Amino acid sequence: MYFLLISIIYVSFISLGLGDSLFGSAWPVMQRELGVPIHFAGIVSMTIAGGTIFAGLISDRVTRKFGIGVVAPVSVLMTSVALFGFSTASEFWMLFMWAIPYGIGGGTLDAAINNYVATNYTSRHMSWLHCFWGVGAITGPYIMGFHLTQGFGWVGAYRTAAITQIIFAVVLALSFSLWKKRGEASKDSLPAKGLKEILKIRGVKFSLLAFFAYCAIEATTGLWASTFLVNHRGIEAETAALFASLFFIGITTGRFAAGLVSNKLGSKTMIKIGIATIFMGIGAVIVPLDTNLFGFAGLIIIGLGCAPIFPGLIHLTPSNFGAENSQAIIGIQMSGAYTGSALMPPLFGLIANTIGLGFFPVFLLIFAGIFLVMFILLNRCLQAK
Repeated sequence: MYFLLISIIYVSFISLGLGDSLFGSAWPVMQRELGVPIHFAGIVSMTIAGGTIFAGLISDRVTRKFGIGVVAPVSVLMTSVALFGFSTASEFWMLFMWAIPYGIGGGTLDAAINNYVATNYTSRHMSWLHCFWGVGAITGPYIMGFHLTQGFGWVGAYRTAAITQIIFAVVLALSFSLWKKRGEASKDSLPAKGLKEILKIRGVKFSLLAFFAYCAIEATTGLWASTFLVNHRGIEAETAALFASLFFIGITTGRFAAGLVSNKLGSKTMIKIGIATIFMGIGAVIVPLDTNLFGFAGLIIIGLGCAPIFPGLIHLTPSNFGAENSQAIIGIQMSGAYTGSALMPPLFGLIANTIGLGFFPVFLLIFAGIFLVMFILLNRCLQAK
């Protein structure tokens, strides 16, 4: 039963990553077909993230009321309906409309599963959980690239993804009894905490800002890497969609490797290694050479650096702030993360529309610096307790 449940948990995160990476790889083609400015991608990503922010704020209460055995399949079903809705979009406003349920479904699933694993499993399992998110994130651009090269277009890619999500939702629904057997009965043992109460806990604000900065890096890279390669480096859209997946490959392989050593090295050490690696990857992308080799390598290295950071921060939450606070705090942390995902990619879109896509690696560098400062302040704050 233990192996079966953790396998199902991993499946849920494949479904989450699948949809998250699809839009960025599709946008260079969607933008031309819909006839809208390039920075409109930020509007869609901001709307999705807005839905996930809302979901993160209410996830504690929703999960306590209905239980994760219900929340997980319903959330995935909601994202599958939204993905199919994307495939029907003939006008930009339709993308905006379907982004709302996609964000809410994904955010609810994200917060619920992260808390469940943080409180019931080791840092190894947390790393591998997010590794499986990367499996889905890698699959998304490949699905898009395949459909574009075979002439099925982005519409066919979104419908394929929607069908896949429905299958995942059915698998999660059939696992309901397993969730009930493991830990589900205790979901109402503690009252839900409000936002003001959580923010008063020492170090929480630095943690939220760290999540904000990290997700600014991840979301901006995931959304704009393909467009950066097409419009700044002159690569064909179909090729760029495939090469943009290198970032997600770096995240996925990095999280698998992190899972092998994280129990021994500890989450804090893994996070330090990760941020140093991100700086290296950004440096490779910045290198002003005619060859695209450094740019491709840089995307992989940035992904490798991102790999241990998010799962490491999540897994540290019970030890940093107390297991009794973890469910509420993780929901708020997810909201901080989604705020970074919501605001920073469209901000970069506006900047790129003004001064050019060449600012892409500099933008990432700024937020890597902010994350480093917040992580240092968080640790100092916790040590001073």
